[in-house]
Amino acid sequence: MRFKFLLPLLFAVPAMAQTTIIKQDAFITQMNAEVSSKNIEAIVRKLVSFKTRHTLSDTTSKTQGIGAARNWIKAEMERYAAASGGRMHVGFDIFTQPAGGRIDKPTVLKNVLAVLKGTDPADSRIYIVSGHYDSRVNDVMDTKSFAPGAVDDASGTAVSMELARVMASRQFPATIIFMAVAGEEQGLNGSTNVARRAKAENWNVDAMLNNDIVGNTYGMETGLKDNRRIRVFSEGVPSTAAGNERALASLIGNGGENDSPSRQLARYIKEVGERYVSQLDVKLIYRRDRFLRGGDHTPFLQNGFTAVRFTEMNEDFNRQHQNVRKENGVDYGDMPDFADYDYIQKVARMNLSVLANLALAPAEPQSVGITTSGLTNKTTLKWEAPKAGKKPAGYYVLMRETISPYWEKKFYVTGTEATLDYSKDNYFFAVQAVDTDGHESLPVYPNPIR
Repeated sequence: MRFKFLLPLLFAVPAMAQTTIIKQDAFITQMNAEVSSKNIEAIVRKLVSFKTRHTLSDTTSKTQGIGAARNWIKAEMERYAAASGGRMHVGFDIFTQPAGGRIDKPTVLKNVLAVLKGTDPADSRIYIVSGHYDSRVNDVMDTKSFAPGAVDDASGTAVSMELARVMASRQFPATIIFMAVAGEEQGLNGSTNVARRAKAENWNVDAMLNNDIVGNTYGMETGLKDNRRIRVFSEGVPSTAAGNERALASLIGNGGENDSPSRQLARYIKEVGERYVSQLDVKLIYRRDRFLRGGDHTPFLQNGFTAVRFTEMNEDFNRQHQNVRKENGVDYGDMPDFADYDYIQKVARMNLSVLANLALAPAEPQSVGITTSGLTNKTTLKWEAPKAGKKPAGYYVLMRETISPYWEKKFYVTGTEATLDYSKDNYFFAVQAVDTDGHESLPVYPNPIR
C-alpha cells in the first residue's frame, strides 16, 4: 500500500510531508465563467412578469398565472437543450394533487425537468438541482394578488435554469437533472411527487441540491449586508432511521450522529464550493431546515436520498410571503429590484462546481469499514471499488477530530485498504474515490467490520 499525505489549502503543510495540491479543473472554471448574473436577472424578472405563480392560479392565460410560467420555463429549457446534441430532454412531470391541506380541490400540477443524460451507460448516478417556481403572498390561499416571488423562489429557479443553459453542451459520465417544481408553498407537493417517483422507479439519486431563497443579501432587522455567506442545511440522524431502533443503535454506537450522508454532502459542498468560487463562505447549519420550517429537499430525505437546502444567510421577512405595499415608509413584497444578482451568480457557481465535480468523479467506494478484530491504537480501513462506472485512480481516506465539523486531513491511497497511525477512538474517518483529474466522490462513513 502507498499513500500520500494531503491537506486542503487552508491547513499548514508539515515540512516533512509529501503533499498533493488540490487544483481547480479548468473545465469547471470555464463553465463557472459562463454563469451570467444578467441571465439570472432576466429569468427572475420574466418569472415576476407573470404577476402571480400561485400553485392554484390561472392555467389558461398565456401571460399570467402559473400555467404561463411553467410553459415559459419548459420552452426556455428546451431552447437550452438544443446545444446538447440530443442528450438533454425537457418535459413536464404531471400529476394530480388531491384536495387537502392548502389544496382546496384536486389540481393538476406540473414540474419541469430538464434531464442531461450521462455519457457512460454503466454509470446510473443521478444528480438533481432544484428551485420552486410557485409564489405566494400573506394569505397562502390567495390566488389573485400580485405575488412576484423574486427571491422566494425565482432565485432558486433561476439557478437551476442558468446551470441547465451552461451545462447543456457539456458531457458528464453521470446524469444531471435541472428541475423547477410547483406546489412548494402549498405543502412541498411537486418535490414530493418527484421524490416518490424516484424511489418507485429506482432512480440512483446520489445527491439533491435544493435552492430556495438564495437572492437576498440584506437583513432588514439586523442591518447586515452579507454577500459572502450561504447556508447549507443538512440533517444529522437520517430521516429513514426514525423508528428503526437497530439503525439508531448502530448510529449512536459508532458515533455517527454527525456523519449522515447529507452531512457528508454538506462538507463536500463547503470544500468544493469554496475551492472554485471566490469570496464565498459556505456555512454548515446542523439541522434539516430552518427552525420549524421545511423545503423541497425534505421529501427526498424522507425517501432515503441524500439532499440539502441552500438559503441566503439573512432572510428579509419584509419581502417574504408579503403582499406588495408600502406602510410607514417601508416597502413590503418580494420585488426583483431588491434581489442581489451577483450574489445569486455566486450561489449558482457553487452549485455548478459541486454538480460537475460529482458528475465527473468515480462513484463512491463500496462496503467501507473499519476493522475491529483487535484492540489497537492504529486504524485499518477496508473498502471495495465502485461496482460500475469509471475506475478510480485512487482513494482519499479522510480524517478529522471528533469535535471538528470539517475533514482535516486526507491520505491518498492507491489500493482498497489503509492502516493509519491514528486511533479510531479519537478520530472520525471516511473514504472517497478520486480520478486522475482530482474529481472526488462523496465521502462514505465506515461501518465496523471484523
